[in-house]
Amino acid sequence: MRDSRAWVAPAVASALLMVLGPAALLFGGLSAMATDSCGPDNCSQALTTSLTLIYGTLFFGSFLTFGAWLTAWLLPWTPRWSVWRAWAAAVSLLPPLFVLTLVFTLPEG
Repeated sequence: MRDSRAWVAPAVASALLMVLGPAALLFGGLSAMATDSCGPDNCSQALTTSLTLIYGTLFFGSFLTFGAWLTAWLLPWTPRWSVWRAWAAAVSLLPPLFVLTLVFTLPEG
């Protein structure tokens, strides 16, 4: 039996990723400017750790995002897989949300 609402979770995730992905990439890329006032060598450990997490998540999180997003679309469209599809769609949003959270809560340098 085919699930008529199987497309909803991946479509919502796709629409949100079209906004969150570029925003995370833009703000994450600009976050290096937080070191302008302290120079790269005199910044606090908290700021350095946050920037390392941001750039690590931008790189490695993109694989998680793409894999979970693809899984959400490619799971069989039967009611049995609806919960897994929704979870995969939700997990695909986590890395960009994490990057944006880190960017907007950067500690002082």
